[in-house]
Amino acid sequence: MATVTYRGVSRIYPKATTKAVNELSLEIRDAELIVLVGPSGCGKTTSLRMLAGLEPVDEGDILVGGQSVLRLAPRQRDIAMVLQNYALYPHMNVADNLGFALQIAKLKKAEIKARVAEVAKILDLEDYLDRKPSQLSGGQRQRVAMGRAIVRQPRVFLMDEPLSNLDAKLRVATRSEIAALQRRLAVTTVYVTHDQVEAMTMGDRVAVLKDGVLQQVDVPGMLYESPVNAFVAGFIGSPAMNLIEGTIGSGGVTIGSTVLPVPRPLMKAVGPGRVTVGLRPEAVGLAGDGAGIPAVVSLVEELGAEAYIYAQLEHTVRGTMLGAVPDFVVRVDPKSAPRVGSRIELHVKGESMLLFDVESGVRITA
Repeated sequence: MATVTYRGVSRIYPKATTKAVNELSLEIRDAELIVLVGPSGCGKTTSLRMLAGLEPVDEGDILVGGQSVLRLAPRQRDIAMVLQNYALYPHMNVADNLGFALQIAKLKKAEIKARVAEVAKILDLEDYLDRKPSQLSGGQRQRVAMGRAIVRQPRVFLMDEPLSNLDAKLRVATRSEIAALQRRLAVTTVYVTHDQVEAMTMGDRVAVLKDGVLQQVDVPGMLYESPVNAFVAGFIGSPAMNLIEGTIGSGGVTIGSTVLPVPRPLMKAVGPGRVTVGLRPEAVGLAGDGAGIPAVVSLVEELGAEAYIYAQLEHTVRGTMLGAVPDFVVRVDPKSAPRVGSRIELHVKGESMLLFDVESGVRITA
């Protein structure tokens, strides 16, 4: 198969004042499934399209298998792309859709038939080969779109939000199917999504982009536990990490009128002043009276095995409008979930606090 390398790649659209992708450098290993994730407009689809040859590269270079592909036409790059809208030919049945690219390549009919049969078996499409796309469900159409890419036996797969048109339940099932299939085929795959849950559950590694700049690339667990900045901390995780401003003093970090202890090595690294405090919902619990940060419950989401409390810190309640965005999300046992409007006190479990620079957002480490 092949490695994929972005070397200082940039793309700036005509009349734009900023780069859509800004000096992207990323090494994708052979047979790896890497996910590009970030908010809308962060440059992830542009990065994918430049690799496919559908978008020009203004600066830098892109290599596949160690060789630059910038001077190659899209069809010469040996890359297959799966799009969110499936792009199936409505007048063709499933078998013809799967084999169309092979027909264009002028392969022999026997080989086309054999490859289509093999892919249909892998994707459980054998019973649907004679059907038209209009006779298929959304999940079946997505499998046909994937099969059309697989049958070409490319060096690299590109997937641009392929599950966005599926309902929530089918998305969960299909993303596990795609991840399992990719590992079985061992084809280098670049997968683009705005859904960070999808990214965390599918990727061998995840690359987080913001405003065209690569923020961090790592295995999912490290992104969650050790984000390099406040953006990654707030973007990765569902619900998102709690990010609230505090002040470092001799006793720890003060949030409102409550002082939370900070590990000594971290205190030495940060020094006095304002910081952004990061706490995961599971790192915060309910405390007894006078033992934690006072807050008021805005919303309770009961999800069966767990519940999430959305609370506004008491010192921020005054002067804010009803329905303001809550300051804190706390994961609790649904049996102990308080009622909306009740006063609670929050405490931090163990040494699970992260600190970020207020201005730059960079994480402060000991």
